Amino acid sequence: MEWIRKLFRKPGPSGFGYSSTAEEALRVGLAKRARVLALRGARVIILARTVESGIKVKESLLQDNPNAKLDVMEMDLSPMDSVKAFARSFLNTNYPLNVLINSAGIMACPFQLSKDGIELQFATNHLGHFLLTNLLLGKLKSTAKESGIEGRIVSISSLAHRRTYSSGILFDKINYRTGYSPYAAYGQSKLANILHANELARRWQEEGANVTANSLHPGVIPTNIARYMKFLGIQRARLVEDRMSHSYLRLNSLK
Repeated sequence: MEWIRKLFRKPGPSGFGYSSTAEEALRVGLAKRARVLALRGARVIILARTVESGIKVKESLLQDNPNAKLDVMEMDLSPMDSVKAFARSFLNTNYPLNVLINSAGIMACPFQLSKDGIELQFATNHLGHFLLTNLLLGKLKSTAKESGIEGRIVSISSLAHRRTYSSGILFDKINYRTGYSPYAAYGQSKLANILHANELARRWQEEGANVTANSLHPGVIPTNIARYMKFLGIQRARLVEDRMSHSYLRLNSLK
């Protein structure tokens, strides 16, 4: 599995900074990156599968930055009902939404189906984010129009998209147990992230919308996403640079 080892105060052009604090609402997955965004004055919405786990993250962040604007909301990406429930709750807050960060996921797990009967990696890593994006797209566009600040969607993909099935995404066999490969299934979910972001970017450019979509490879970040990869001793180098690359893409236009 050598290929896996190889995977491993001034506002920017996007307008982020203390002068626009009241206008930002973000979705983030990792506490380390949330800390960077909060320090820039953004309101950070911490999504967690349970409120209790989200509160722990919030308390940790507040120790470093007592003035951070943090909210905790509950969402599980694999059941589509949970994604819909979160979207309704978020829209009811009437918060603005400048950036949507599609970050959470699972990796190389044994074959299993989600509550909705969909292969779990594809449901969690792609379909949950796809649905969430569609449900919040109107808010992203309206916030960008009202604030004059470019809205954006950042999807955390992976170089592992190159290791999908030989024929690409198995649209007609997504839920088949026969021939299932944990790593190829992960790869196809990450390929779907890239295709989704690329298509959104193309459509919005044609539409002239003040919203962009990007996907990125995150590098090696110390999370529990690799919990099924017990054989792998992950090298966790350049963590600061990796986290900052994510935050830079979220906070600054790359054109």
